[in-house]
Amino acid sequence: MRTDRASRLIQAPPARVYGAFVDAGALAKWLPPEGMRAEIEDFDPRPGGGYKMALIYDDPEDAPGKSAADRDLVETRFVELVPNRRIVQQGVFESPDPAFAGTMTIIWELESAGPGTRVSITCKDVPQGIRKADHQAGLKSSLANLAVFVERAGGS
Repeated sequence: MRTDRASRLIQAPPARVYGAFVDAGALAKWLPPEGMRAEIEDFDPRPGGGYKMALIYDDPEDAPGKSAADRDLVETRFVELVPNRRIVQQGVFESPDPAFAGTMTIIWELESAGPGTRVSITCKDVPQGIRKADHQAGLKSSLANLAVFVERAGGS
């Protein structure tokens, strides 16, 4: 299994960035990469809690889903939540194809950087069927979405 990484400097304080991870409505707005939207249910932001998410493709003909024709399904558990500093999650991906199924550990690090925050993401045990270039593009897209979301006045 492989590890993928990405990072971005975001012009918002760590508390505002962290808040975007522990609010289901916020997460559904910024997490889906370009070309997707999210539906989140059963959101419980505490260690041992988690959520269920459907990432739904805007155009499933261009990018077919891995769990169903138009979507990817993931059940995520919060392993560690350190306010304003670190979020560790384990995402279990559903797919009839074993190349796309499995458990990926996602580590988000928030580091104060002047008035902003350096946000770094490390994804461990990425399912082998997910192309590295596609995953890198998705990570960068999610980070860009996060930046837009939290850099606006209050992230609302």
